Amino acid sequence: MFKPEKFTGKKACVLGLGRSGRQAAALLIRRGFDVLVSEEHLLPDVPALGLPPQAEVETGGHSEKVFACGFIVKSPGILPNSPVLKEARRRKIPVFSELEVALAFAPKGVTVLAVSGTNGKTTTTALLGEILKEYCARLAPRKRVFVAGNIGAPVSACADELKKGDFLALEVSSYQLEDSTFFRPKVACLLNITPDHLEHHGGMDGYIKAKARLFKNQRSNDFAVLNGGDEHCAALAGGLKASLSAFSAKPSHTLKTDVFFDGDEIIFSAGYHLKPPKLKGIHNVENAMAAALCALAVDVPAPIIQTVFDRFEAMEHRIEPFAYHRGVVYVNDSKATNLDSTVIALKSFDKTPHIWLILGGRDKGASYEILLPYLKAYCKEVFSVGECMDKIERELKGEFPVTRCGTLERAVEEAFAKAKKGDIVLLSPACASFDQFKDFEERGRVFKKLVTDRVKKERTGG
Repeated sequence: MFKPEKFTGKKACVLGLGRSGRQAAALLIRRGFDVLVSEEHLLPDVPALGLPPQAEVETGGHSEKVFACGFIVKSPGILPNSPVLKEARRRKIPVFSELEVALAFAPKGVTVLAVSGTNGKTTTTALLGEILKEYCARLAPRKRVFVAGNIGAPVSACADELKKGDFLALEVSSYQLEDSTFFRPKVACLLNITPDHLEHHGGMDGYIKAKARLFKNQRSNDFAVLNGGDEHCAALAGGLKASLSAFSAKPSHTLKTDVFFDGDEIIFSAGYHLKPPKLKGIHNVENAMAAALCALAVDVPAPIIQTVFDRFEAMEHRIEPFAYHRGVVYVNDSKATNLDSTVIALKSFDKTPHIWLILGGRDKGASYEILLPYLKAYCKEVFSVGECMDKIERELKGEFPVTRCGTLERAVEEAFAKAKKGDIVLLSPACASFDQFKDFEERGRVFKKLVTDRVKKERTGG
């Protein structure tokens, strides 16, 4: 466990100059530590990253300076078996996650609610954050709510502001969880587990093991929220120490659930009836169930949850209709970075072949053959983009039409040429964005701009 007082006077090394690495470095400097930030890749404009001037920075590789430090803070994206970490462990240098280091500076009495899962964790965390904010505004004005983790700012960015009694709603990834040995949220929620990040975790078993760390340190006075209809989630129930609440929008044959959906209302075994948010897809009903169970675990009244459900709207880049032109709907689902997300997106539309699907990017290790029955049921054609075009074409084996586009710009051109009234053009890539874009947000924004610029041009005759 990282205890700041134990490392007083020792230099910290932060591995990685990503968002969490920069914030961890800044936090440690504010707390009086000397900090080396070491980045594997060569970065030409380090000053533009906004690090404190006290930070020592090296890019283009990890030098011996790393191993002269008293402890290491690892950014989530760095592989656990990377040479620099192997050497650090050989030299018995303690390695901590950004999440645990940040929480070590938080005061006791902060209520941590953590949400993880392959899909839906951003929407669920945002929804939970809004519920907690509404609760504090009405009934607990001295308490504050911070929403952090993968959803926006790393925990390091808000650690200094946290006070006793505050709520901290966290979206946590498998990367963060695999690095966290002592992480103990008061409420831990696991939405689902489907194949994702297999290349990072060395397969499905490693991925499940990382997710299971969410509950590892919980005790009998903590709360666990699980998807009872997900076989991998349900399999974790037997080893839990915390008080369990299970949810599923469909009948569960693996784990008794505490809430179900009757097609109109979410009904809880405790007697509450709630109308779900007006979000597309049954998966969002489950997200709402999970957020509600987390909120109920910390004594938020059901009417406050309903108030937030009534006003909550879809988040950007998540099955987001944004343009309508000549009877065609254009939908941005850039957040779909794995196959299951794309399946969820397709199933949220009417079951008839009327979707032109933009698919591809940086591959994550799963097989695109999984998509075939859904492509045949919902889609007219696939426009392939990015690094994995060859794999997409090879694994669909000529069983579904694929047009090789390469870029989003070309895919949009094909969509405007082929889509007819009543059709949908859907960006739901099932892949990471890092081959052509900084992140999925940039990919989504570029797609939206390409479409809206083309619509404007056609409408004005430009």
